[in-house]
Amino acid sequence: NAPIESFWGILKNELVHHYNYQTREEAKADIIKYIELFYNHRRIQKGLGFKTPNQMAEDFYKLAA
Repeated sequence: NAPIESFWGILKNELVHHYNYQTREEAKADIIKYIELFYNHRRIQKGLGFKTPNQMAEDFYKLAA
């Protein structure tokens, strides 16, 4: 539970609190874009050995193959 709580805190601090969304759809689209384009591909995570979530997934699947 702690990792997901941390994720929501990061999302709010880095994105949501900086914008005044007019609709839910606008907020949803911005959040999806943040997760898919930035968080998973560029934002390194200390808990993942200073890798991005995508790098960690790639390493996992290489080991599993």
